[in-house]
Amino acid sequence: MILLTGPCVIEDRDIVLKIAEQLTKLNEDKRIKFYFKASFDKANRTSLDSFRGPGLDKGLKILQEVKDTFGMKLVTDVHETYQVKSTAEVVDVLQIPAFLCRQTDLLVACGKTNTKINIKKGQFLSSESMQYPASKVLKTRGCEDINYKASKDNGVWLCERGNVFGYGSLIVDMKNLISMREYAPVIFDATHSAQIPSSGSTTGGNAKVVPSLAKAAAAVGVDGFFFETHFDPTIALSDGPNMLTIDDLYKTVDDIFKIQEII
Repeated sequence: MILLTGPCVIEDRDIVLKIAEQLTKLNEDKRIKFYFKASFDKANRTSLDSFRGPGLDKGLKILQEVKDTFGMKLVTDVHETYQVKSTAEVVDVLQIPAFLCRQTDLLVACGKTNTKINIKKGQFLSSESMQYPASKVLKTRGCEDINYKASKDNGVWLCERGNVFGYGSLIVDMKNLISMREYAPVIFDATHSAQIPSSGSTTGGNAKVVPSLAKAAAAVGVDGFFFETHFDPTIALSDGPNMLTIDDLYKTVDDIFKIQEII
């Protein structure tokens, strides 16, 4: 099972290293292909006053320290093409934010690297339409086929994170997990599927539903999971309302394995 997890944003060096240390048991679990996640910049925050992160250079140094200290593979977001090359020299997975999943130049730039690419499905797109972002990366890498095996062999993943359902609400259509898996391995982002957008100057969320959504996705069948986690989500500087505590993350992962064993 692929597992991408960590804090939403790099708040500071000490916090990131503290969280990474508490996730070492997951990194050492032979059943898990573990990737530590944290963003050096959150470019799509609701308010101009919201915390965005330390920026590219400082953020990559902190991520490199996580890799060197704990032996963890890394995943982080890129928002612009100029960020891709230097980020790919540090991380193992480049993540395309949902709002940018149709940005051709960004997808092509990522496709030219040797990293895996996790493309988040836009909240405004159908699952079937995600074959086209995958295609942009695959064709950049010399592959014309858009299917699960081709994407897997060429390091392209598609990530489900819910669809807009009216104002201030997201809904997860579990059929998306099935249809997107025709094109690429599917990662289920339970954290952002629990967001409550348009809830004021910051995005809200409901972390209580995250384990249930993850267990439902495990029952349907996916290739991996994405969770944001923090030792204290109440003080997190981004996405705290829909983050899992580290203890809840461990329990949820255990429940996922139990479901996978049954099916």
